[in-house]
Amino acid sequence: MSRTPLKTISIAEDFSRYPAGRIPADGDWSGERFREEYLVPALRDFDRVTVVFNGIAGVASSFLDEAFGGLVRQCGMDEADLKGRLTLETDEGYEDFARLAWYHIEWASRALSEA
Repeated sequence: MSRTPLKTISIAEDFSRYPAGRIPADGDWSGERFREEYLVPALRDFDRVTVVFNGIAGVASSFLDEAFGGLVRQCGMDEADLKGRLTLETDEGYEDFARLAWYHIEWASRALSEA
């Protein structure tokens, strides 16, 4: 089955302006929910996925770790594959969110390779 070329997910518009928490018990807008309901299906069905951080009011590290690091830890996705297929888009003022998301992917990958 071939995938569709491109999917864009705006966290603020498609999910929440206030993403927070790691797991659903932390609230409706958790990193686990974002990963399982948005990221994983998009990465399964599309060749390239762009996640837009613009417009969010802020984001906790626990959300980023679960949503993005969880792609590696929980879903077994490969860091190199993610770097080739996943784009994290930001405007000025949102760059740190994208950097932290990549950090969590890289950290999860290193932790698995050292285990």
